[in-house]
Amino acid sequence: MRALLVVNPAATTTSARTRDVLIHALASEMKLEAVTTEYRGHARDLGRRAAEAGNIDLVVALGGDGTVNEVVNGLLHGGPDPDRLPSLAVVPGGSTNVFARALGLPNDAVEATGALLDALRERRTRTVSLGLASGTPGTEDESVPERWFTFCAGLGFDASVIGRVEQQRERGKRSTHALYLRQVVRQFLEEPHRRHGTITLERPGAEPVEDLVLSIICNTSPWTYLGNRPVYASPEASFETALDVLGLRRLSTPAVARYGTQLLTSTPERGPRGKHAVSLHDLTDFTLHSKVPLPLQMDGDHLGLRTSVTFTGVRRALRVIV
Repeated sequence: MRALLVVNPAATTTSARTRDVLIHALASEMKLEAVTTEYRGHARDLGRRAAEAGNIDLVVALGGDGTVNEVVNGLLHGGPDPDRLPSLAVVPGGSTNVFARALGLPNDAVEATGALLDALRERRTRTVSLGLASGTPGTEDESVPERWFTFCAGLGFDASVIGRVEQQRERGKRSTHALYLRQVVRQFLEEPHRRHGTITLERPGAEPVEDLVLSIICNTSPWTYLGNRPVYASPEASFETALDVLGLRRLSTPAVARYGTQLLTSTPERGPRGKHAVSLHDLTDFTLHSKVPLPLQMDGDHLGLRTSVTFTGVRRALRVIV
C-alpha cells in the first residue's frame, strides 16, 4: 500500500517525538511518504496531489479538524468518487478532533494509530457523507469557491464565536474549552441580532424558515465535545444521511439559559427543543440568506462574512479507514 501522511507540526496535542513514533509505526506497515505542512492550505494542496497522482491508496491526516478539512477538500477537488480516490485515515492531533471521534476513533494519537493499523489489516472501511457549501447563484456571494466540510458548518452566532477564538489564538492564547466558553459569553453580550434574527432558510418544496439568529448545520452527531462530554445539536445527524439543521430564532438571556442547558445535557436521543428552536433532518439542498453579512464557519474554521450560502448534503462521498 502506498500512503501519504500529512503532518501538521502545529497540532496542539502531539509533540515532535510522538509524531516521529507514529511515522515509524505507519512506515512499518506501508510504503509511506510523510510531508509536514508549511503554510495554510498546504494540506489541501497535498490532498489534491494525492488524488491526481493515481498511485496513492491512502492519505493519513495527522492533526486537528482543520487539517482534516484541508485534506478532504484536496482529495475532492475534482468531485467525490470513493471507488477511485485514495481512502482517508485520521490520527487526531488537535484540541477537539470532532471528526475522528465521531468515527469512533480514540482521541489519543498513539491509540488511534494502533486502531488505524488494526483497521488496515482487517480492511475495515466506511463510506461517509459530507457537506458542501457554495456561493448562491444570483447573489453577491455566487463567486465564492465551494468548500467541503466533514462534520459541521454554521452561519451567525457560532461562527462569530469561532472568529473570536481565532483572534485570541493569534495573540498567543492556547485553544482550550475554557477559551471557547469565554468567547461564547462575550459574543452573547455583544451580539447585535440576538432578539431579531436576520437569517432565512429556504429549501425546495417547503415554506421558508425566517428570523433565525443562529444556524448550525450538522453532518454527524455529536456536534462537538466539551472535554470528554459530547454535545448534540442535532442528535439524528449521521454519516449515512444528508444534513441536519438546528436554528434558533431568539438568543435572549432566558433563551440562552434554556438552550445552553439543553445543549450541555443533550443526549443521542434528545437535543435542543422549544418554541424558538427549529430542527430539520436529512436535508439534501437548502440555502441560508441573511439580511446582513454574517460570519461563516466550517469544521471550526472561520471563513469570513457571507450573506448567502447554499448547502448540499452528499451521501457516500468519501471512503475512510475505521
